[in-house]
Amino acid sequence: MTTPITSLDLTGFTAHEPGVWTDAAGLVLSVHFFPLVPDLPAPLHEPERLRTGLAHGVARAGGGLVEAETGAVDGLPAVRQLIKVPRPNGPGQVFLGSWTVPRAGCSTVLKVQAAEGSATGMREAMVMAQVGPAEYFRPHPYADGGQLGGLPYHVADHEHWDAQFPDHPLTLVRAALHRLTPTVTLDERFKAQPPFTGPPTAPAQGPDPRRGFRRKDA
Repeated sequence: MTTPITSLDLTGFTAHEPGVWTDAAGLVLSVHFFPLVPDLPAPLHEPERLRTGLAHGVARAGGGLVEAETGAVDGLPAVRQLIKVPRPNGPGQVFLGSWTVPRAGCSTVLKVQAAEGSATGMREAMVMAQVGPAEYFRPHPYADGGQLGGLPYHVADHEHWDAQFPDHPLTLVRAALHRLTPTVTLDERFKAQPPFTGPPTAPAQGPDPRRGFRRKDA
């Protein structure tokens, strides 16, 4: 089983290598299969503990968890994450959106990412100018009223700003996930696997947000 994702609407994407596609806007779409017990820090039916563990794991890796929500992909329980990480070998950030569909002994991941280009920080600066510095930085919603380290949490990453910045990589990643998710079909053998019920021992440190990361500097 190369990947349990057997069908996906690839309109606008061009094959780059097996399991990886790109589009004209700079998005990189990839699909992954991991034949291991998922490294999620909590079961999906404990969303608060799951989000907290994910946020801490991303922060320890130097990034920032923008949001994490549970949902479904082709009828299976899944967790959606939006993450920002420092852009390698250059200024700015890379934004990664993913669905992780965990089963008891394996998982599949659909990932979309895009990097900032030469102009960085414009969205952040314009939002700060509109809301003011005092309202810009907020406690991380998954950190019990504080920040976590890594990249800071702030309101410019919220979805309601996407319409004002239609070409920003975060907007593009978020929109791509919204469009692609309903088109995913999963292999029936994967769907028949026992469900993921949580980490086998103590909660893990959270998945590495760069797992499956594809460099495509703009």
